[in-house]
Amino acid sequence: MKKLLAAFLVMLGLNAMADDINLWQKSTLNSIVQKGVLTVGLEPGYMPFEMKDKQGNIIGFDVDIANEMAKAMGVKLQLVPTAWDGIIAGLLTGKYDIIISGMTITQERNLKINFANPYITVGQTILANKKHAGKKWSDLDKPEYTIVTKIGVTGEIATRKMFKKAKIRTFETEADAAQEVLNGNADGMVYDKPYNAIFFAEKGADKLAHLSDELTYEPLGFAIRKGDPDFLNWLDNFLNQTKNDGTYKKIYDRWFTETAWQKKVM
Repeated sequence: MKKLLAAFLVMLGLNAMADDINLWQKSTLNSIVQKGVLTVGLEPGYMPFEMKDKQGNIIGFDVDIANEMAKAMGVKLQLVPTAWDGIIAGLLTGKYDIIISGMTITQERNLKINFANPYITVGQTILANKKHAGKKWSDLDKPEYTIVTKIGVTGEIATRKMFKKAKIRTFETEADAAQEVLNGNADGMVYDKPYNAIFFAEKGADKLAHLSDELTYEPLGFAIRKGDPDFLNWLDNFLNQTKNDGTYKKIYDRWFTETAWQKKVM
């Protein structure tokens, strides 16, 4: 009886090992290592996460993180510029291995894709006409005011949730929405705090007001296809390592504390 039990346990162990091997063979991480290239989907235009410099190169916080990721894997990095409204579909159809593009972790998105642990947290704020300086967001929720945002992002979700009386207009890019406020055609733009703060400092000090109290809590995460525990485990450990060895802080300071990069894109 004991021999039969022992044999049964050994068989279970072998089956579990075989399952683990099958998972690894199917893992995106294994595929990346085998082909020697990490492909990353992102949408340039979200300062300072991903944007184009004067020479047309894609640079930014997310790009530096992706470079460190590829370096840790021992592979090359390939960036795949993608429109936001098709970025999840591109991941699901295998156009790239991972999305690193300032994507907010939401429950709706998490039904389709998986996220590693958050690598940074941002919130929505309001970039407003200067006449609204000192006001609260609720002061702008009136029929005579127009609020703009980018279509298809969490800024739009927050705008439609919080503004029930004001007119709401959406734009394909955050730059177009911000310009509408700068031109006086809208009273405020709801969008991510880093972008609003940078736009205000660069172009709006004399015409705009940054209502910087965050309207939302938004963790950003690396997005991958479902059913890949090996890749997810690697990403979480990569993030933990870089946050504790000084690598993450160095990259963060370069894009969120220092301002030298602004000369490359202006």
